[in-house]
Formats: sequence, C-alpha cells, structure tokens
Amino acid sequence: MGVILAPLAADKVGAWRDWAASMTGPRKAELDDFNKRNGLTKHEAWICETPAGTVICAIHEGPGAPHLMPTLAKSTNAFDREFVGFLEAMHGMDVNKPPPGPMPTKVIG
Repeated sequence: MGVILAPLAADKVGAWRDWAASMTGPRKAELDDFNKRNGLTKHEAWICETPAGTVICAIHEGPGAPHLMPTLAKSTNAFDREFVGFLEAMHGMDVNKPPPGPMPTKVIG
C-alpha cells in the first residue's frame, strides 16, 4: 500500500475539491481507467484540516501501488500527464524525485 501526505495551500482547497468532484462525477471513467492501467485496486484521497493547515492523505493499494510515481513519471498517457500536472500545481510534487523526508511508517495494523 502506498500512502502520500501532501500539504495543500488554503488558496488551492477549492480547486482541489472541484477536481475531486470531477473524478467521482463526470470523469470517473477516466479515473477508473487510470487505476486499472496502473494496477490500483484501491485509490482514495482524504482532505484533512489540521491546525497546521490542510493536508491530503492519498492511499493506493494493489500490485501497482509501490511503483505508481515512477510509472507516472514515464507515462505518455494524456490523463496521466494531466494528473502529474495537477499534483505539481496543487502540491508542488515532482513525481521524478522521491518526496522530501522519510516515508510514512505503519505502526498499527
């Protein structure tokens, strides 16, 4: 399972929520195809309001989860490229590099 915690600036929360609504609404088939192509059997995102600001917690499960970011970095699929652009615009995430700091550590379960 992959877990990603990504900060989200206050001025981007509305755009992030709009994007999320499109992924569960009119663009759901595209997201379903993305998950299937990338070997994800579960793909969830949670918006977490904390005293330190908004954080997105994304969970990826399935055989492709451990390789999702490197796979996205190499993909030429139009939806994947848009997804990568969204991650960069919303979170400053560069899928070509490992995230700063240590990866989350599972401690219960």
